Amino acid sequence: QVQLVESGGGSVQAGGSLRLSCAASTDTYSIYYMGLGWFRQAPGKEREGVAAITRDGKTFYADSVKGRFTISKDNAKNTLYLQMNSLKPEDTAVYYCAATYWIVTAVQALSVNPYKYWGQGTQVTVSS
Repeated sequence: QVQLVESGGGSVQAGGSLRLSCAASTDTYSIYYMGLGWFRQAPGKEREGVAAITRDGKTFYADSVKGRFTISKDNAKNTLYLQMNSLKPEDTAVYYCAATYWIVTAVQALSVNPYKYWGQGTQVTVSS
């Protein structure tokens, strides 16, 4: 079983920064063996992939956040991060971390389908 707990959300003005964290608790293997992702969902919209990192450290980003967001992980701390810079009002959403033990391919990385485990989400609000 895997439990994911996000933190670090909040309210910020456009142009500001936030860093989200996702602490993972696992019964068996650490996040080293997992595909990990950040997703977001704005009111009235579908959940969308923001960034992902595979077990071997390859990263993938949605076009809308490339150059502004950085995904990283600390295997020793079993923690996933999302550094968000130059935030825009359209980044406002609930952000979720997700994890899977399946091998995530480049095509799947930003899709919700491969991910079995999900956190409860943290709200990010960016005002103009």
